[in-house]
Amino acid sequence: MFTGIIEETGTVTGVIRHADLWRISVAGPAVSADAAPGDSIAVDGVCVTVTAPPHDGVFIFDVSAETWRRTTMEEWRAGTRVNLERAVTPATRLGGHLVQGHVDARGSLTDRRESGAAAELTFCFPEKFRKYLAQKGAVAVDGVSLTVAKLTRDTFSVAVIPHTLGLTTLAEKKPGEPVNLEFDVIAKYTESLLQFRGTGERELSEDYFSERGF
Repeated sequence: MFTGIIEETGTVTGVIRHADLWRISVAGPAVSADAAPGDSIAVDGVCVTVTAPPHDGVFIFDVSAETWRRTTMEEWRAGTRVNLERAVTPATRLGGHLVQGHVDARGSLTDRRESGAAAELTFCFPEKFRKYLAQKGAVAVDGVSLTVAKLTRDTFSVAVIPHTLGLTTLAEKKPGEPVNLEFDVIAKYTESLLQFRGTGERELSEDYFSERGF
């Protein structure tokens, strides 16, 4: 689990294909400092597992064909800059929102309007995900926790402050470039619960769980 508060931007140093897996290495000194095999790191919003002890600030991870297709990873090359965040701990401040690192879809930047040192960015997304967005709600773009300022059928806009621009790759994002999108997990679970109630099962209640040993 992550919060969408980026710790540093890193650089892809290698992308190698092994059958149906891709082995990727990323230079990120801050997130690598205490990383160990099995640890989770969000790379541009994608939760990956460190597979070997980091060396000289570089960590390595493998991704499946499903992750490769669903995310922007197929665009990555040596030199690509990415947003990095370590997984939260019980003592971590939840400064953004709950981010799983499970990308729902790819979107793209459609418009960028500078306002002094800040910027308003507009992204398009697959229309079927519109139900998970709300005015002033949260969305993760390339792993960055952002607040929806404007919303249409298939686009949303966010106002990005200078601090966030300076710490993430959003500062260099250009119209037409793809992004990883993760929608609010609470909205998705709410939808699932409502669907569950419509299957003829009893309403979720204290008695329901008590009867099942919880």
